[in-house]
Amino acid sequence: MPHIGLDMLDRVLNLAMEAPIFGRSDNSPVGWAISTSPVAYPEALAAMEARATAIAEGKAGELVWLIEHPPLYTAGVSAKTADLLQPDRFPVFEAGRGGQYTYHGPGQRVAYVMLDLTQRQRDVRAFVRALETWVIAALDQFNVKGQVRPGRVGVWVERRTPGLSPREDKIAAIGIKLRRWVSFHGISLNVEPDLHHFNGIIPCGVTEHGVTSLVDLGLPVTMAEADAALRMSFAATFGTLADTQPPI
Repeated sequence: MPHIGLDMLDRVLNLAMEAPIFGRSDNSPVGWAISTSPVAYPEALAAMEARATAIAEGKAGELVWLIEHPPLYTAGVSAKTADLLQPDRFPVFEAGRGGQYTYHGPGQRVAYVMLDLTQRQRDVRAFVRALETWVIAALDQFNVKGQVRPGRVGVWVERRTPGLSPREDKIAAIGIKLRRWVSFHGISLNVEPDLHHFNGIIPCGVTEHGVTSLVDLGLPVTMAEADAALRMSFAATFGTLADTQPPI
């Protein structure tokens, strides 16, 4: 479990007692699956698309799928060729999601979120805000203050060093796609990835800010602890979760 102080625990419990901000109208539980081995990107993309189609057709339930990928870059629909600085460093995949270039690799928790917005809110902006709220609430359990910034997608942390100007680094990226009002893709949270691997791209097209991770911030957080924090804050943001199930 995450390392949570008593005051933080009170806040989490109070949040859990409130109605989720982006919950289902019927409060049906959302599936929760964790892959323990790295998943190849084409395999993950095909599985997500198949699950999203099944959800839209009423043949499968909603699902959050937590995975890690081998080192790779993905290009969103707004990616600019010039932002791929080292095209031969890692495999590059067209993702079809919103956003630009990002990196995925070991030590980064990717959460693919397949939700039926017809059962929640048909509001893309509200959905993105809910994803941001989810991540910020998870970071809060480690006493990390995540923030959002106008014009910059994702979750950021402000870093202050004596004698230096404050800087902002991205700790979590968000990129989604909707098909028939079912979402896929989702969020990536930097737990302990090799941050040097971001040097092969301009992450999300942003040059004036960097990237960070929980471990880079001096917090020895394990992937299991990050998963527990994400699960707790997801339930408070999106609603009831089912027991952990096998990966898709």
